[in-house]
Amino acid sequence: MNVKQAKEYIKNAVKLYLKKDEFGEYRVPVVRQRPIFLLGAPGIGKTAIMEQIAQEMGIALVSYSMTHHTRQSALGLPFITQKEYDGISYSVSEYTMSEIIASVYETMEESGWKEGILFLDEINCVSETLAPAMLQFLQYKVFGRHRVPEGWIIVTAGNPPEYNKSVREFDVVTLDRLKVLEVEPDYQVWKEYAADKRIHNAVLSYLELKKEHFYSMEMTVKGRSYVTARGWEDLSEILTLYEEEELQVDETLVGQYLRSEKIVKEFTAYYDLYQKYKRDYRINDILAGTPSKQAVERAKGAAFDERLSLLGMLLDRVQADMKEMMGQAAFLGDLRQPLKSVGTLAAGDSTAPMLLQLKKQAEGRKKMLEKQQTANALSDGDRIKHRQVIRFLEECHREISVHGDSTGEAAYGLVKEKYNGQVTKMKEETGKVQDRLHSLFAFVEEAFGQGNEMLVLVTELTVDSASAQFIATFGSDDYSRYSQELMLSERRDSIQEQIAELKL
Repeated sequence: MNVKQAKEYIKNAVKLYLKKDEFGEYRVPVVRQRPIFLLGAPGIGKTAIMEQIAQEMGIALVSYSMTHHTRQSALGLPFITQKEYDGISYSVSEYTMSEIIASVYETMEESGWKEGILFLDEINCVSETLAPAMLQFLQYKVFGRHRVPEGWIIVTAGNPPEYNKSVREFDVVTLDRLKVLEVEPDYQVWKEYAADKRIHNAVLSYLELKKEHFYSMEMTVKGRSYVTARGWEDLSEILTLYEEEELQVDETLVGQYLRSEKIVKEFTAYYDLYQKYKRDYRINDILAGTPSKQAVERAKGAAFDERLSLLGMLLDRVQADMKEMMGQAAFLGDLRQPLKSVGTLAAGDSTAPMLLQLKKQAEGRKKMLEKQQTANALSDGDRIKHRQVIRFLEECHREISVHGDSTGEAAYGLVKEKYNGQVTKMKEETGKVQDRLHSLFAFVEEAFGQGNEMLVLVTELTVDSASAQFIATFGSDDYSRYSQELMLSERRDSIQEQIAELKL
């Protein structure tokens, strides 16, 4: 299965394991809560989906790699204690709380979240001395005498032996205590993830043309050659930073992330060509609605791979703008409730109650942010939104403090003015994004008509969550028209194919 399917299986298992009866007790007893074992090649996104699951389900996540753990760190250090039986005192060996169990309790204490996932990576790399303890742990959630708290689900992961020399194959006794999910690389699934993470468009455009290069593992005369999803994501990050600093991207840089000479050479050559397309076509002019005649004519006569790269550049820019606008809308929407609570204190000559409430709201939001970060259950979008709210509240506090002689009503007027200014700015920016989207449709229509390129454009706007939300919220006449026309065209083609099959 691919990681998307594995993610759904894990979410369902976690949901069922956390289901309670009428007395508040978990329906599935601990001994029957089989830990999940994700088995798959390195770098395909096993860890990433655990973060997504925690964020989407609103539960905590504690992650550990088992490669460095010894019997002592997993079980805890042994110590001697005294116990009395039938009036006779005996020396008994016990264990301190293990590092792993302690981290779960610390997360619960600091975040206040009582349910979560304990994710143990590289589980099949544990040493032989730790193997018996792991068997007990997988069935009973116990290390030594210390138990994983109720409400915490165990998910494990590991690589097949051919990818890791440290792997120890599990025996039947161990496997019989696990829910095994074998995960394989899948570019189309990763592409959905990549769109949300804003992976560099040069990477996505290249992989659209060379899907077989998404994941590669092979032996060469120089040793193992490999390319992973993790490598592409890390390369994307560094490409963005290199471009910001106007640094030269070459094979040496790319080779630090992709360990295949062939793919390194091909991607680097494509990246240079991609940058040339960006300069030659003048993307900003196209999105401003003023493409040059040369750009239109060149696009008309371009090969399909060049057309796809051009469309990718244009889409990347517009979709990034759409995502930013949806983030801004989420921030302004989330800001309404705290500002409403401040507004209830606007009456009176003193601004002190409002200042106190602004401070209280900002500090409360900071604590919530810290707790979610501690629980590892915070998405990038929510993190940005919370920080924007905190900054707005703190700025209001400073501005009201400067006008110390203001009345409460006048001070609240400053707050409303500041908020309305943000709303006006968002509306203006939203209008500009809509104009760019219109220019994009107009260019594709002029250069390519309603061919494959228009179908790709409509499809990508539909499947990308940010652009789909933007269009649903703010509308796009072009999208509505072309999507309907393309659907009608597809339906007509389907009917014609059915008629042909009937041989009427």
